[in-house]
Parts: sequence; C-alpha cells; structure tokens
Amino acid sequence: MSETPVPDPSEPVLDRVEDVFFALDTDWRFTYLNDRAESLLWRSREDLLGRVMWDEFPETVETQFPESFHEAMETGDPVAFDVYHKPLNTWFEARAYPGDHGLSVFMQDVTDRRTRKRKLDEHARVVEAVNDGVIVVDTDNHVASVNEAIEDALSTDRESLVGEHVDRLHELAAVDARSTTKLGQAVEAIRRGDTSFERFELSFRGDAGDERIGEVRMVPLDEHRERVAGVVRDVTDQREYERVVERLHDVTRWLFQAEDAPEICSVATHATGKLLGLPISGVWLIDDERGVLDPIAATAGAHEELGGLPQFPEGDGLVWEVYRDGEPRLFDDVHDHDGRFNEDTPLHAEIVAPLGAHGVVMTGALEPDAFDEADLELVSLLAENTTAALDRMDREQLLDERRASLEEQRERLGAVADILSEDLQAHLETAADDLASVSAASEGAPTETLNRAEALVDDILEFAKDSATLGSRESVGFESALADALDGSLADDMTVYLEFEGSLRADRDRLVHMLETFFNDIHSRAQDAGATVRIGPERAADGRPDGFYILDDAAEIPETEFDRVFEPQGSSDAGVGLGLPVARQIAQAHGWDVDVTTGDPGGTRFSITSAPTFTVDRE
Repeated sequence: MSETPVPDPSEPVLDRVEDVFFALDTDWRFTYLNDRAESLLWRSREDLLGRVMWDEFPETVETQFPESFHEAMETGDPVAFDVYHKPLNTWFEARAYPGDHGLSVFMQDVTDRRTRKRKLDEHARVVEAVNDGVIVVDTDNHVASVNEAIEDALSTDRESLVGEHVDRLHELAAVDARSTTKLGQAVEAIRRGDTSFERFELSFRGDAGDERIGEVRMVPLDEHRERVAGVVRDVTDQREYERVVERLHDVTRWLFQAEDAPEICSVATHATGKLLGLPISGVWLIDDERGVLDPIAATAGAHEELGGLPQFPEGDGLVWEVYRDGEPRLFDDVHDHDGRFNEDTPLHAEIVAPLGAHGVVMTGALEPDAFDEADLELVSLLAENTTAALDRMDREQLLDERRASLEEQRERLGAVADILSEDLQAHLETAADDLASVSAASEGAPTETLNRAEALVDDILEFAKDSATLGSRESVGFESALADALDGSLADDMTVYLEFEGSLRADRDRLVHMLETFFNDIHSRAQDAGATVRIGPERAADGRPDGFYILDDAAEIPETEFDRVFEPQGSSDAGVGLGLPVARQIAQAHGWDVDVTTGDPGGTRFSITSAPTFTVDRE
C-alpha cells in the first residue's frame, strides 16, 4: 500500500505551489520569490530581494507589467493579463493582488490553453466561413452551437437555437417535423455507437419561402460521442439537376420513337421549354440545297417574344459559328459580339448547341448572364440525344430509300431487258435493211436509225442508274444547259424560244440529258414537220419562280395517255430511246416534280416544279 507524500513542514507553502509567485512592496522591490519564480527569472532569491523590479528587469518596462501593476495599486482591485516570456517561449497568465504593503503576483503557464483556444478560434472561423451549415449537439441533445450558414439556411438566428433541444427544431426554424425527427434519431444512433456516420436529407424552407433540400452528415466530435456535429449542405439545385437528367432519359426514348425529323425537333423543343425551363428556344435544321439553317420547331415563348424564328443564311450570325465549330457555346450577352445576326435582337444571353451535321438548338433570354454552366451542360446533353435520334432517322431513311431503290432498279432492269430484246434489235435490223438497199432515197436513213439506237443506249444507261444518285450540284445557267441539250438531241429542225434568263442548282450532265429527252420526244411527235418550243418559268402560289415549263406545238399527247406517258415502254411507242420515263427519273433524283398537260391554246406542256433553287434573273 503506497503512502501519500507528506510535505516538508520546513518548506514554505508558496514554494510548494506550481505557479510562479513573487511579492513586491509599494516601491516595486522584491520581498519574496518562490522556487518557480527563481527558475523563471534565472536569478536567485538572495540576489533579488530588496531590489527594484524595473531596474533588474528593464525589458519588462515595455510590457503590460507596469501599466497593470500601477492600475492595481491605484484602484485597489486585482488585475489579470497574459504576458509572453520570450526566453522560455511561454505564455503566462499574470494575476496581481494589491495590499497595504504592495502586490502579490501569481503567474500560471497558459501556453497549452492559449494554443487550444487558438485552434478552437481557427476552427470556429473556418466553420463560420464555409458555405455549409454546421450544428453541434451536446450531451443532453441541446444545440450547443451553429454557424452563420445555418442561420441563413433555416431563416433563424443562433440565439433562438443555442440551448434548445433538437426536438424543437421544427418549432424554432423552417424545418419540417419529419426532418427534426430524423436529426434526433441520427444523434442517438451515433451516441449509442451504432454508427460513426449518419447521412440523410431534410426539408426546409428558404428565405423566399421555397421548398429546399438539405443533405445532413452527422459525426461524433469526441471519442466518448458526447458531442455530435451535423453538416448541412443545400443540395436543392443538385437534386433538381439529377431530376432533369433522369427526365432527359425519358425524352431520349420519345426522340427515338418520333417518326420524322420535324417530330424529333418538336420533342427537343418541348423538352427545352418545359423540362429545362428555357421558354425561348428553337431548333434549326440545315437545308443543304439552299445553304440555310431553317427553323423547324419553336417554343410558345419564342413566338410570343420574337414573333417566330428567323432563317439564317449561310455564314450569317453566331449560330453559324457554332454550327461550323461543332462545339456548344454560352453567350452571356450577344450584344457584346459583333457577329450577331440581328443587331436589334431583344435577346441577350444565348446558348447554342450543334446537332452534328443536322443543325442547331438554341435558347435565349431577355437579360444578360441568365444562364450558367449547368444550363449549358443540360442543353448540350439534350442536343447530343437529339443528334443521335436524327442520325438514326437518317440511317433508317437511307435504308428505306435503298430498299425502294433496289426494287425500282429491279423493275427498271426488267424493263431494260425487254427493250434490249425488242427495240434495239428492231433498230439494228432497220439499219441493216437500209444499208443493204443503198439507194439515193435512203442515204440518210441508216444515220437516223443509228442515231436512234445511240439515243436508246444512252437512255438505257441513264434509266439503269440509281434514281437517288446525283453528282455534285452546281449553279447551272439555264441558257447554256439548253444549248448543250439541243446539240445532243435529234431535233435539227426545232425552233426554241427561251423566255427568261436564269439558273438552278443541279447535276449539270443529268439536267442536260433530261432536256435532251424532252426534245427527242417532241421531235418524235413532230415527225418531219418541225416544231416550235417555248420554255418559260413556272410560278408557285405566292408568285415566286418554282421551276419551268416546256410547251410545244407538235402532235399532242392524248389526255388519256397522261397517266402512262412517264412509264417505261418500247421505243417504237415512245419515239426515240426510252423517252419520258428517263426525264421523270432525272427530275425525281433532283427532288423536282414533273407533269404533262394540254397547253393553252393547244400543244403539249411539260411542267418541272418544286425546284426551290430555280431563279429568274430576267424575263
């Protein structure tokens, strides 16, 4: 059994205390020092007794000692202050007690305490500085402390919360009762040792009265789990973003269920306006033939604010920069950019995202800086899904067209086989008979027959082509194409009047062949009498040029034959070559419509329409 040490009765009591102690008289002379004081001052008791403190330690004159000691003697009240002792790198708390004969001074080492306090202060400043809310619960489940972020988030002040039980949180702040229960359960689970970490979501109302979602993470603050801290982060925007992304997956399904490009664009526009909350939005698709970005679908807000969507000619506006670069862009204010399409546009902020090679989706706002990176990311995601749907539509359309083309080609090749077996053989037999007769009356007959055979071969080659296949399109002057067609046709004695100057974008070689076919048909119907042909512009309902007509005065095609005149038939019926079916095929390959009617007055009129690139410079 150990014995408690008995203090030496001869040792002064003040030498047994752990604090530094010394006494001064009214003239600031040392009257007593304990052992700790000797160690601190590096001077013996005998050396300092009776000496003036300021004389022996002049460096203390520049510290708080003189001012505080004089204050104590003058007021008769104790004073306390902290002082740093540089040689020992130590902080002391000095407490001076005045009396009739001077001062009694105690000095306690508070370095560790000050270090702990400094760290706590630093932690407190960090807690106050963070955007997340922090709440600390004590051993009795009372709120021990909160930071400013909690006050802001829960629309309350710390004086109302600190000291209150956590079960009253829904009464004191904008937190619902269910969330308050979750918080209390999490604190108890950590305190019981069931877990060292709890995470859950609570619902609260923001300053504006809107519903907010907070993610709470609870952890113990000490090894005994007596104090528990909770960090509350507002994740409302994040949850909304996740909800929108999830809904975009549904939109993707709708995009892929759409039946054509306009429907895809309508789905994308609806998603932009309703799902992403961007009411001024639209989709433009490229028109390769005209070289423009055409508006396909728009939100109601776009029509209300802008009166509809504009068409963007090639290279005009910021939208073309984005389309060509292939990267989505966020414009905080388009009025800061010289390349904007409309100098007076009411829009300021814009997001433009490309749809691959198909076009663009664009959304705008009437004020600058209306969008952020999250908006850009969501619009870009929608654009990627829309692009995938349009790509798929193109692939399916290409497959459908390919299947139809193969079927057409099979039918054409069957017709070609019939023609080769009958008509070409007939022409060759006629040529052979003509050459055998060799008379003055038949000198030109072999040449005519061989020309017809050559035209038939050309038509067969044209007719066997894939109707959807074209060479590169270019702007073709109509007058030059007409001249080449006349040179290549059999119409030596035909008079042609071109009643306009103009052009259109087309595969020049196939356009010339189409005109040759019409002239050969007219030549065949005119027989040897010659014919007069007039070519003029066709106009759409709004008066703009939409194509051209060819009117001849040769023998009229009977109205009963209008339905079958463009169907493949033998050249003995068509006149020269395969005839008008070749003309129709070339027109359809360009996307044009072709029709035949009776002219006014009389004659046969061929109309080639639905050619949007057809222009008339002069009539």
